[in-house]
Parts: sequence; C-alpha cells; structure tokens
Amino acid sequence: MIPMIFVLSGCKGSGSQETITAVGSSAAQPLVELAGEEFTKDNPNEYVNVQGGGTGTGLSQIQQGAVNIGNSDLYAEQKKDINASKLVDHRIAAVGMIPVVNKDVKVKSLTIKQLRQIFSGQVTNWKQVGGQDLPITIINRADGSGTRASFESDVMNGTPFVRAQEQDSSGMVRQIVYNTQGAISYLAMPYLNDTVKTVNVNGVKPTIENIENNKWEIWSYEHLYTNGQPTGMTKKFLDFIMTDKVQTNVVRKMNYVPIKEMKYQKDYKGNVTPVSKGVN
Repeated sequence: MIPMIFVLSGCKGSGSQETITAVGSSAAQPLVELAGEEFTKDNPNEYVNVQGGGTGTGLSQIQQGAVNIGNSDLYAEQKKDINASKLVDHRIAAVGMIPVVNKDVKVKSLTIKQLRQIFSGQVTNWKQVGGQDLPITIINRADGSGTRASFESDVMNGTPFVRAQEQDSSGMVRQIVYNTQGAISYLAMPYLNDTVKTVNVNGVKPTIENIENNKWEIWSYEHLYTNGQPTGMTKKFLDFIMTDKVQTNVVRKMNYVPIKEMKYQKDYKGNVTPVSKGVN
C-alpha cells in the first residue's frame, strides 16, 4: 500500500516547481508516468508525481480530495463506496487485459467459457483444455485491482473466482507466471514481454487493432478522475495527454489504444456499442 498523501492542489515548492499527484491503477501507471515525463520536458518547472496502489486506492483518494488525479481501470460507478457524481471522468485510452501462461504450457487458444472454468476452479489440469497433463496454477490480482475487476466483468460473468494466490503488482504477477510451471494469470497489454506467453481468446489474437474493433472483448478504459472540473496544472496535464503528440507517440507505442481510435465504446454496465462519428 502507498502512504496517504494530502495534496489538494498543485503545490509550488522551492525553485517555483509545481507538482501534482496521480495515484491508482497499475495498468495506467506506465502511461501516466511517461506522459508526465514528456510533460515536464515541455514544462521544466512542473512535475507529475505518479504512484500505483490500484484502482480502488486511486478512486478512494481522489474522492477524499487527497490527490489531484485518481487513475482507474473502472468507471467510478462500478466501485462500491465511490460517489461518482462528484468525480469527473477523463478517458485517455483503452487497454486490453490479456491471459498469460508459463511458456511451457502447450495451449495457444482458449474460449471465454474455458477461461471462466479455469479461474472458477472447474478446470484444474491443462489436459482438460487441449494441453499437456499438468496441473493449472492460478495467479490472481488482488481484490481492489481494476485489472482484476475488468477481467472479472468480461470473462467471469458473475461466476466467482476460485481461491488462489493473489498479487498486488502486475510486475510480480508476470514474474511468478514466468517462474511457475503450469501458471496462468492476466496482464494489461503494456506489461507483456517475452517472459510469458499470451493466449488467444475465441481464436482472436490480442492486438491493438482487435481491441479497437472489439474483436478482442476483454478490455477497459484508462480513466483519470478529478474531484470536480480540473484547473491549473492538473487541467494543463490532462489536456496534454489528449494531444495528438501524446496519443500517437506515447499511448500507441506503449500498447494502449488511443481513445479516438476506438470503434466501439463500453459503458459502466458493460454494454458495448459502436462509436458514432464525432464521439470519443
């Protein structure tokens, strides 16, 4: 857990440096960090302090007014004990949630139903889904993780997860899957690397184009929430993230989907509809 931070507005310290703090989703963290670095290159006296802690932490702290931005993989309406009416949603990108397995697992594709059966404990050996005779080890994200909640919404369809090892950190999940025979978990697309193997779902590859077209159905938005309409440096930073420069050179290159390139939209109830022309 990160320590509580009490920042009500961008603060100026010695040397006239102004700082804002963004806290929350680990899936959004790499994007917000790099965008913050690019922002500071253009504005040397303005710094964006980015921390993780998970979607639950981000939404809780922005609701309390303890930070300037709360990063979330979920709509605030999806999170219990969050009063979404007082928060302003800034959707900056979409991100795919991708099943990953240990590289020795001999399975290339699963259906949504098979994923649900695995993560609910109904399927316990890879041979039951076309792989080798090898017990399945589930690595889940911790409760409060937006990545977990997104995966749960799009895959589990109300079926509860089986009790399993849980991890707060995406990086730690990836490391454990790499080191554990028969392991399976899921990661936000920017955390993928060659230490783990991705799994196709319903025969569809996890690509940016397939997320844009909703052929890859396991995805969510990256939301940056503010407590009321943003002002000052917070507004300046949020506007910067939405520029073509950042959306093209940072968002897409980091394996997020620029928000304006999404052909489909998803509401907080999970309903998916085509994006109308001129609507982000």
